[in-house]
Amino acid sequence: MAVGEKPLVDTVTQDPRFQQLLNTIDSQISVVWNGNLISLLRSLFAIGLDANNPVLRSVETEVHWRLRRLTFRNLTSLVDFYTGLARTEQQKLLLSDLVKHVELRWAEIADAKAVALLMIKLGHLSSTLMDKLEDKCLELAENFTPDDTRKVMLALAIQSRRSVPLLRALSYHFMQKHLDLKTSVLIDMAFAYGKLNFQQTQVFQRLASELLPRVPELSSLDVMRCTKSFAYLKWLNLPLFEALAQYVHEHCGKMSEVQLCNIIMAFARLNYQPATGEAFFAQIHTRLNGALLQMDPFLLVDLVWSLCILQQVNPLYLSHALKPQLYQRITEGTQSQKRENYKLKLVHINATARLECPDYSGPFLPSQCLYTWVSGGKKKPSPMSAGVREALQSALGDQAKYRCDVDTAYGWVIDGEVLMDSDSKPLDVQDYTASHALQPRGTMPLPPGAKRLALVTREFPNYMSRSRELLGRFAMSRRHLQAAGFLVVDVPYYDWLELKSEWQKVAYLKDKMSKAIGEEMAQ
Repeated sequence: MAVGEKPLVDTVTQDPRFQQLLNTIDSQISVVWNGNLISLLRSLFAIGLDANNPVLRSVETEVHWRLRRLTFRNLTSLVDFYTGLARTEQQKLLLSDLVKHVELRWAEIADAKAVALLMIKLGHLSSTLMDKLEDKCLELAENFTPDDTRKVMLALAIQSRRSVPLLRALSYHFMQKHLDLKTSVLIDMAFAYGKLNFQQTQVFQRLASELLPRVPELSSLDVMRCTKSFAYLKWLNLPLFEALAQYVHEHCGKMSEVQLCNIIMAFARLNYQPATGEAFFAQIHTRLNGALLQMDPFLLVDLVWSLCILQQVNPLYLSHALKPQLYQRITEGTQSQKRENYKLKLVHINATARLECPDYSGPFLPSQCLYTWVSGGKKKPSPMSAGVREALQSALGDQAKYRCDVDTAYGWVIDGEVLMDSDSKPLDVQDYTASHALQPRGTMPLPPGAKRLALVTREFPNYMSRSRELLGRFAMSRRHLQAAGFLVVDVPYYDWLELKSEWQKVAYLKDKMSKAIGEEMAQ
């Protein structure tokens, strides 16, 4: 009856014989065995008795009194169904004491399934218990099945607990088990690694290789989750992404607008262009163009910003994203950090409209918005950026010959700006006009043959995993600066960290600037 249809359940619960059964249980509750008592409580909840029903409250009270006498298996069974059902004060008190008893008796955990269940059900209620469960996981990791590993990984991901020793142990034992893995396990594992930003290349390769032949069988939701997870990991497996793009191409009409937007955002993060190219995006545009007016404003900005990265944006998208009604909704009444992030994305969209879309005629963001939004999102320079700026100062000496920490109207910060004349001699930066500046600067135009250099640090998070390819956002920043007339001098972390002394850093910057000018002249 407990798992039957609701009309039948309602009929039975109102039957006098059922009421008599409840009364009998209530009168003899003290003699019910512990295991049967837990099963009884589960059944009463499944039937749907009101939380204030006297019999239900009597059973809960009896369970509460017996907590100390329950076996750990009984406690685990109670945890399995009760954690999400506590509504009244009495029920919350029972749940609180249940957590305390599990905390005290955690050493009794003897199997992998129990620890996985407790992490999922109780981990978020007690950080102390979660610490102990992680220790127990390390002890039992060798015995985990792939499904147990999936549950533990999901529990860690949902609670954002990045326990490196445990993640390493789970990854190692996961790779040692050569079993057939369910598709749900593969996708959930990819999600967990992405959510925790935990890099484990061998695991990713296994997940990708096992998912690849199954892509045609996936649901639209699973395709979206899979694509987003690998994008979070900054890990681009070309065969897998080609298969995912082909799936989207073939099933575009059946996928929701939100799913398509999320897939485009994932592709943009990795700067991934599908092999089908224009045909793929033509289908996406056809599907999404009619949905722009009803789209959530934040999702719309994310979509247009991603299309800017992929160089697939058109005037229709730009006009929707840059109209005053939309950016006013974006910037009012939103959490501070989220507001700053979306302001910056709007500035990048505006830069794309001005620098890369000659057919676009407006609207654009007002100058005052650009100045306020870019200045308001200022961040403290990283140690690497600070080191590059110090080396640039040592290389050029005269402060009039360079500018550091330059905010641009395109939303990108330049670590160092230098002007060189036709003989590669530095010029006074302040004397010359600068269309990229947020506020008017200088009065003289650049002399013929002069070059404007932008030194930009490229730190480890700017790159894809185990690659020297920039993520989409930073590839777009390079394009924008080049379109604005700069010679972009990238200073990658993998070069900079090799330089130990000050003179090596100075010589490196001078060499990079000379090479950039030489390559420009050669073209």
